[in-house]
Amino acid sequence: MVYFFGFLYLLYFACSAFPGSVEIIAHRGASHVAPENTIAAFIQAWKDNSDAAECDVFLTKDKRIVVIHDISTKHVTGIDLRVSDVNSDVIRTLDAGKLKHPDFTGEKIPFLEEVIETVPPGKRLFIEIKCGQEILPFLKEDIEKNNKKPQLTIIGFDLTTITAAKKMMPEIPAYWLVGRKKDPVTEKLLPYDPNIIQIAKDAGIDAINAHSLGMTPQLVEKANAAGLKIYVYTVDDVNEAKYLMNIGVSGITTNKPALLLSAIRPVNVSADVNSFKN
Repeated sequence: MVYFFGFLYLLYFACSAFPGSVEIIAHRGASHVAPENTIAAFIQAWKDNSDAAECDVFLTKDKRIVVIHDISTKHVTGIDLRVSDVNSDVIRTLDAGKLKHPDFTGEKIPFLEEVIETVPPGKRLFIEIKCGQEILPFLKEDIEKNNKKPQLTIIGFDLTTITAAKKMMPEIPAYWLVGRKKDPVTEKLLPYDPNIIQIAKDAGIDAINAHSLGMTPQLVEKANAAGLKIYVYTVDDVNEAKYLMNIGVSGITTNKPALLLSAIRPVNVSADVNSFKN
């Protein structure tokens, strides 16, 4: 009986320590532990019980969508190939794991459809477009070939591309990524332009996904009042995450989902990784 009430106390603390609920999104998968944007990283994100994972996509020469952050393959494979200039079969010969750690030798740069297949029920995948609108017809095709459409969200920095994605796929949430600008003279970070909220509304965007530095309660409140959610990136510090939760952000992208979840949800239980393997 003592243990039962102890569990209830922990559950109460987990639910009431911070106002509302916040999504914890694994940045490029659980990229602190596994090679970024690989199947291993996404499996680890689900094992950590992340609410969502974020991936980056480019279009290859033969019009396949691959999951990679940079315009070149060099950062993750050591071999410098421009993604848009080579066919997917060439990209698939590269090793995207061994530079992270020898234990990950053999990890491939995955196709988007492979990453989508890993998404468990009740979880979400944020798909960040790293190129232009040329990817959209192929992205729509990849999204519609599976039964996980309600679990997918499209994000990106280029407002024109994200707006076009929303018009092409109105049923898919679209979030606008916004970075901080610097003063050209002092190079200090400038406050967020409050007009970004109206710009997002006019574009039909569902949420703003902004850099965490400089996020304020006032901006969150103004966005919420306009019917927009605020998500933030990329937060690996527990205290910063707690502050952002307290001011009302809807989601936090992190390289360390297990760390943040262990701090903000004391009763968080890791899932069985084997249940997410295809």
